[in-house]
Amino acid sequence: MMKRALWQGLVAGTTGVLVMTLGEKAEQRLTGRRDSHVPARTLERLTGMREYPGRQPVPLNLTMHVGQGALLGVLRSVMAHAGLRGPWSSGKFAVVRVTSDQILENVTGVGAPPQTWPRGELVVDLLHKAVYAFATGAVADALASRSGLGPGQRHASVGAGRQAAMGPVPRDQAQGR
Repeated sequence: MMKRALWQGLVAGTTGVLVMTLGEKAEQRLTGRRDSHVPARTLERLTGMREYPGRQPVPLNLTMHVGQGALLGVLRSVMAHAGLRGPWSSGKFAVVRVTSDQILENVTGVGAPPQTWPRGELVVDLLHKAVYAFATGAVADALASRSGLGPGQRHASVGAGRQAAMGPVPRDQAQGR
């Protein structure tokens, strides 16, 4: 399962980044908002690269933007293979996406906590991250569903929800055998 989740996650995450980027570009045309170079600055700090404050590092921006999205897609794929699929799971994944950005940006000193941002900027960022999460989730779920139900879904088919009287499904059923 993990090998499949890896390649499917990279595909799902890259697709999610593409959809998010297209949405960002459309939004920027409407609002006049400029590109953010926070991803590039974060990558410079994480890797110890030399920083050029006056220059806009577009290739680095794309590297961080696509790379982070593709790698996080693997986590969403693992979720889908475990049986955590659909909009509810994509909503949870959106929080992971925002949290990943914030950890990296804040630990490097490039960003500030979202609660300190201007509200308009925060709404736009959260909207774009949600687009990424739901697009990534749709692809990850579709690819994982080709392998059948995940262990969590098989468990739910025995009895909905968490019930104290119901233990785990037998190991061979959980693994789809």
